[in-house]
Amino acid sequence: MKIKFIIICLLFVFISSCKDNAEITSDTIENAEAMVTKKNGLKGAWELKGFYNYQDNVVVDSFENNTLSRQIKMYTDTKVMWCKLLKTDSIEFFGYGSYTYDDGVLTEVLEFGSAFMNEVIEEQQEFVFQFELGPDRFEQIEIDEDGNRIYSENYVRIE
Repeated sequence: MKIKFIIICLLFVFISSCKDNAEITSDTIENAEAMVTKKNGLKGAWELKGFYNYQDNVVVDSFENNTLSRQIKMYTDTKVMWCKLLKTDSIEFFGYGSYTYDDGVLTEVLEFGSAFMNEVIEEQQEFVFQFELGPDRFEQIEIDEDGNRIYSENYVRIE
């Protein structure tokens, strides 16, 4: 009888330890994926695909980037550069600077840009957005002075 009890106890310990290891493995994988996304998640080339308009912090309208323009953003470990092609107008449109992102906030500090952007940069160098990053997409969300969402630019990874 004692041997059966010991065997049952050992069997129970073995089964429960297998379950715990599976949970730890799953949690470990999720944490590792989150760390990779955090560390290298924004690095690469992205294309603007659409916009959301917000009212009371809720999306009330969405639309795709039209075929008259194309906007690309490229991020290295510390630098950002974006350019916009306007097919109806040959005016240049780009910006270059540095960036950081953490805890749902993307901050871009532009150093220089196209003639139009240099005028903007004279007034404001730093641009702060709410930020939502997925494996192959991100949203940079413009916030008003009260912290309410106004609109977002929605990007997809192209490299």
